[in-house]
Amino acid sequence: MNFHQLHIFYTVSERGSFSAAAQTLHMTQPAVTMQVQALEDYFGAKLFDRSSKKIILSEAGRTLLPFALRSIQLMRETDQAMSAFTHMLEGRLLLGASLTIGEYVLPRLLGPFGKAYPHISIMMKVMNTSQLLEEIHKHQLNFGLIEAPVSHPDMVIEPVMGDELKLIVPRVHPLAEKDEVTLAEALQHPFVLREQGSGTRRVMEEQLLAKGLDPGAMRVVMELGSTGAVKSAVEAGLGLTIISTSSVKHEVALGLLKIVNITDASFKRQFYAIHLKSTLLPISAVTFLTFLRDHAGDQ
Repeated sequence: MNFHQLHIFYTVSERGSFSAAAQTLHMTQPAVTMQVQALEDYFGAKLFDRSSKKIILSEAGRTLLPFALRSIQLMRETDQAMSAFTHMLEGRLLLGASLTIGEYVLPRLLGPFGKAYPHISIMMKVMNTSQLLEEIHKHQLNFGLIEAPVSHPDMVIEPVMGDELKLIVPRVHPLAEKDEVTLAEALQHPFVLREQGSGTRRVMEEQLLAKGLDPGAMRVVMELGSTGAVKSAVEAGLGLTIISTSSVKHEVALGLLKIVNITDASFKRQFYAIHLKSTLLPISAVTFLTFLRDHAGDQ
């Protein structure tokens, strides 16, 4: 027996037929009938008299009806209480984020989240994925946000929001005069990239491989361990790069860098939330992740 079955039973009783109940519940009539039969099997008694054209409650059904109604009312009260609670949450949320997410994506969203949920305090650590997994495993973080999917037997991983990498060029550069170029045109120039193994680098290399190109053939003049360092090197004219558009909004607004579209390649990716399978996320964490999904386009 479950709440869903009780809800279906109550609706059939209220509407007077299986077909009308199915319409109300947006279910098929056979599915409604099957759930009522499962409930009858559970109690070992018929809940409706189906001998006439209009079904009526049996004695067992009349006995069950007030309890079904009470269960529905209790669920409604529960929903109302939890809805109010999620807007008055208190507590400390411990999360980890990889570099691009922690430095450039989340800061723009933490302000609006803080206004919506002022009683939740957030402590965020920015670190690489391996460090993040280790701290989650030691229960030092509630969950983490990473730039590329990983496989770990103890972890649950799910997409949270989308992101896109773009070609970034210095203000003074031949490609800065264009709004779009081909991938072949871009690869004629030297590049400054994130280090091997970073989420950003991995997404870029996977797309090149999908296009039948060897990432090792790129002219990489510098590999740097942070997006900030990469941006500074590109500003200085040392090369082009391919990084998240969310990380260059400030520099683009100031005219220090320019985003140029690549017409024949797309570097889209997902950001992922990751947490231990053995641990239920606190409501504050679920609320935060729901907020991120709802505001994914705002970063």
